[in-house]
Amino acid sequence: MKDARFTLLLVMVLSFAGVANAQDAKPPAPAAATPAGTEPVANPVSSTVKQQLTRFTKIMVAAAEAMPPEKYNFKPTPEMNTFAHLTMHITQSNTLLCAKISGAAAPDAGTLADTDTKDKLVTALKASFDFCATALANVDDAHLGDPLVLFGNRPSSRAGALIGLSDTWNDHYGAQAIYLRLAGILPPTAQPKP
Repeated sequence: MKDARFTLLLVMVLSFAGVANAQDAKPPAPAAATPAGTEPVANPVSSTVKQQLTRFTKIMVAAAEAMPPEKYNFKPTPEMNTFAHLTMHITQSNTLLCAKISGAAAPDAGTLADTDTKDKLVTALKASFDFCATALANVDDAHLGDPLVLFGNRPSSRAGALIGLSDTWNDHYGAQAIYLRLAGILPPTAQPKP
């Protein structure tokens, strides 16, 4: 009985000590403010693609302008496409993907051929980026799961098309940069900063 009272007394003392310590403890510090520029983004997927659109418009048009007209028929190997064909392909990809993503009607760009002049191809390329800027202006992340059909009747989603668009810009600019370097020209992103 004596041991039971001692155990009970010990439990009560330790309980009171715990309560007293809890009352003396300092409240937790308030959470640190979120550093500027690190707030959550409302539409992370579409916002990122729109930011990339600005960058890739600038560098891909500059790459097309950097290639001299007489080198638009240049191809690194006989199996590869010409630089003119690459420029035409970028234009067509932009128009198709931006129309699919936005639901906007694709503009009639007329008939492009890889035998067209540099001026005609660069003008069409610029127009395709202008179309993308207009078409994607109201796109947000609310419908990323909506189904779309892409090249060759491939099923996709709006998110897949946005990511595909971003991937094509990276891929196509990489190809432009290789063609330019093989023609002895530094691509826009390799140019020295003024």
